[in-house]
Amino acid sequence: MKARQLKRRELRHYILGALLCSLIAAPVFAHHILGRPSYNLDEESNTPPSMQVETQIGQFYVTYQVFPAFPQPGQPGRINLYASRIADGKPFDGVVRFSARDDRWFAPPSEPLGEQPIDDGVYRQGFVFKQTGDYIVSAHFDYDHEPYDIDFPLTVGKPFPVGPIGFFVGAITLLLVGVNVVQRRRLLRDKIRAEHAGLRS
Repeated sequence: MKARQLKRRELRHYILGALLCSLIAAPVFAHHILGRPSYNLDEESNTPPSMQVETQIGQFYVTYQVFPAFPQPGQPGRINLYASRIADGKPFDGVVRFSARDDRWFAPPSEPLGEQPIDDGVYRQGFVFKQTGDYIVSAHFDYDHEPYDIDFPLTVGKPFPVGPIGFFVGAITLLLVGVNVVQRRRLLRDKIRAEHAGLRS
């Protein structure tokens, strides 16, 4: 019983220590997201968007598109956003602020992409992401003294199949398996020693 209690206590200490190490060692890097003015974009009318999503938020129907179909790090892309009132179909004619952030734990805060006025019924925002990864792009505007925020995911390049969280979960799992094997061997040795001691006496 004492050996089992000792084993459980040690296992708890190892688990807590591993979790603490993984939280401390989690890397935090800025990706240096760059916004680009809409007038500096090439027309990509023949390029299909990577996504086209329609949603309803408050008093508006909102549609957004991302060009090109597969954004790559270091290369320019564009976001098109349409916002029309549900009541009468008229487009929102204010200013939309765009920002982006890394979609992971312990990520740095959002970085602004730019503010865009309406251009022929569309809000166009350019971007350049310096590194491969998963991001969240946000569009914000105010109407009738109410804030409107639209968030959508954006994948740039081909991110690593196992992110930092997956890496640390895998490392903790291997650590726990190793601790379990060591503890079993130690208990087996203690049991053999106890049996030998009993035979000698």
